[in-house]
Amino acid sequence: MINLMGDEKQYYWTRWTETRDNEAADYLIKLYEPLVQFHVRRLRVGLPNTVTTDELMSYGYMGLYDALVKFDVSRDLKFDTYASFRIRGAILDGLRRDDPIPRTLREKSKKVDAITERLEQLYKRNVTIDEIAEEMGISSEEVESIITDSFLGSMKSIDDEFTVNERRDKIAHLIEDKGAIRPEQNMIKDEMIQALAQHITSLNEKEQIVISLFYHEELTLTEIGKVMSLSTSRVSQIHSKALLKLRKVLETNTLFNERG
Repeated sequence: MINLMGDEKQYYWTRWTETRDNEAADYLIKLYEPLVQFHVRRLRVGLPNTVTTDELMSYGYMGLYDALVKFDVSRDLKFDTYASFRIRGAILDGLRRDDPIPRTLREKSKKVDAITERLEQLYKRNVTIDEIAEEMGISSEEVESIITDSFLGSMKSIDDEFTVNERRDKIAHLIEDKGAIRPEQNMIKDEMIQALAQHITSLNEKEQIVISLFYHEELTLTEIGKVMSLSTSRVSQIHSKALLKLRKVLETNTLFNERG
């Protein structure tokens, strides 16, 4: 892979092996730098953006220097081949060392992911923590801990960039604004309100009055009782019965929640 200035290269190799001369080391590192760049490019693919190319290059240079120190010129082995093993190994060691998630936790996390995917394919639905725990032979609390710890270890800064299809955006730009109402949510909400309004008219007169006074006028049950000349417990019964009717009609929708 490297084929440059044979005499000059030999001169610096001799200086390095005999005297460990710093100038010779600088020359050889510069000479074999393409090996570092080659392995960084190969290993960079698939790594998250939190791992920078500069970090990988730094690990690679340490591997290259380690190869220079330990290489035995008397052996029938090309330095390019020997250095490649050292460079690649140094990069992988650096990644493992700086990984915020311990190796054992990462292995457990991968196992949880694999079992989750297999069970979902088997049952054709989302699986529960208990089902994953049973399959793994551990407690549900341990599964929850693995998922939580893996998530926390994989957190990124909102100032990091997310790259897809050559488009670079800050992660902050991709975080959902929970306070924003999406168009489809508006449409669903309008439909629910219309349906609820229709079904309120199907309630009896007392139920309609209680619902109106409680949610529209925001009176307390005691105040409604005084208005309707009923006891607070009776108003509460009417209120609960009206809500039960509406919930049955709207099934899982919960537009109205009891206060207090």
